[in-house]
Amino acid sequence: MIIDYNSIEWKANPGFKGGEGVFYNKMFNDGVNKMMHGKLPAGASIGYHKHEGDCEMIFIIEGEGTVLYDDTKNPVKAGQCHYCPEGHSHSLINTGSEDLIFCAVVPKQ
Repeated sequence: MIIDYNSIEWKANPGFKGGEGVFYNKMFNDGVNKMMHGKLPAGASIGYHKHEGDCEMIFIIEGEGTVLYDDTKNPVKAGQCHYCPEGHSHSLINTGSEDLIFCAVVPKQ
């Protein structure tokens, strides 16, 4: 299967999960798994949330930011991947001056 994200419109998600600014995404959801192309403008964030019944992998394509993961705070940049297993909490914050572009996968466990 090929998923053509070029044919999917960006969706604006203001204050996503309690975050700051607007999170934009193009999502494919087969009813079980979610795969998305995401964009956080400078200063925007995805709010801190816990994964229950699933996990999430976020691969950074462009930009830089900070991941809050449980009790830690880690810088993240292009070429790195953040993994949040089931039962853990996280947030993604764009601390750079350019858009933070990433791909995320949320498989059902």
